[in-house]
Amino acid sequence: MKLDPEVCLKCKGRLWCGLKRCPLLARQDAFVKVKDKIKNIKEDFSTKTNSVFIGRIGYPNINLGILTPVIEKEDIDNPRAWAASNKDIQEIIDMRSSLINSRKKQRKTEIGNDYKVISVQEIVLSNKPVSVEVLLKDKPKLNMNITPFSAPFGPNANLKKFRLEENPKIKKQVEKYYYDYDAKAQDAVQELYTRGIDENFLSKAISIGSFGLKTNRKLVPTRWSITAVDDAIGKYLIERIKDKSFTENTAYFGGHLGNYYIAMFFEGEWSFELFEMYMPKTDWNISSEIKYTTDYEGYFGRKTYAENCTGGYYAARLGVLEKLSDDNKQASVLLIRIITPEYYAPLGVWVVREAVRKAVRTNPIKFANDKLMINYAKAIMKKKFGINEFQSEKIFKESKLIDKRKHQKKITSFF
Repeated sequence: MKLDPEVCLKCKGRLWCGLKRCPLLARQDAFVKVKDKIKNIKEDFSTKTNSVFIGRIGYPNINLGILTPVIEKEDIDNPRAWAASNKDIQEIIDMRSSLINSRKKQRKTEIGNDYKVISVQEIVLSNKPVSVEVLLKDKPKLNMNITPFSAPFGPNANLKKFRLEENPKIKKQVEKYYYDYDAKAQDAVQELYTRGIDENFLSKAISIGSFGLKTNRKLVPTRWSITAVDDAIGKYLIERIKDKSFTENTAYFGGHLGNYYIAMFFEGEWSFELFEMYMPKTDWNISSEIKYTTDYEGYFGRKTYAENCTGGYYAARLGVLEKLSDDNKQASVLLIRIITPEYYAPLGVWVVREAVRKAVRTNPIKFANDKLMINYAKAIMKKKFGINEFQSEKIFKESKLIDKRKHQKKITSFF
């Protein structure tokens, strides 16, 4: 079957091509270094974990998996720490490959009084890994998971049963929302975020149905919960910045693990646009030409899911909004992501979030007008990535944000 680069670019592993397995993710086999590690794994063992993965295939009949490490390591499920210590792609894959997805088929997403799910909730909500005893039905099978949405993990195994060997220690503010059946999940996420609980913890908690109205608590595939949390926090921050003063025209450039961002903060009311540029021979772009996808929202937000940039849109927007919130400013933000061959294996949407955070923490450059800042962006694209002006100009011509700045009159122009 001949693959269509345009379909690959938008699909990102969702199998729109009709194949049972994404050919662009087949390289994951090259990373199965875990083979030697699991040869001597017994079908019953004890370990420490607070990680979970819920698959989306077959929803609402799904696999509920506890990610159990073969070798205990620090920060095995902490994307912020990986970014802070600048772990490279291979380090992350090697570390995460020691995680076995000890999973059990769940015939429904409703939780009710299912003691197994409640026990997993306690594991996830613990502020540090909990000691558990695991009994598998069979030996782990090599099927390493590498997706563009969640952090990778190692082989799969069918879980027979598990038992907590210690009582989980849960922070009081987390426990409060766990037992509050009248609080909405979005309110829990936003409040806990303001109290310093990071998005990785919150997405796992939402995935396992730990927050929300009692009748609404359900198991949610990990991929969906990650985006739901990024979106919920983003909406909270948008409301915080909308009454702030405008920033000056300011640009930032930086990135992480082969994902580079040019962030242009234009003076004006809040709006956001993301262009994801895929350099040739990178994931999702098997062609020899530069490809890109884009999504946009105006002052009043989006009414539909960002189908083109998918979860990366909400993760990137969060990094931008955190910067504006810290600065007590609002802006119209045009964000250009340039994905290079350095990013040779997808590690999860957390890379987007951390790359944007790193980019907007670099030294800013201020500009007197829009044109000078756009010319700066074109110069960066040409100097750093060999993107000529004809190619970069296509983005700025298609940009809804730029078009509105050129043609939409402001209310002040009538006075």
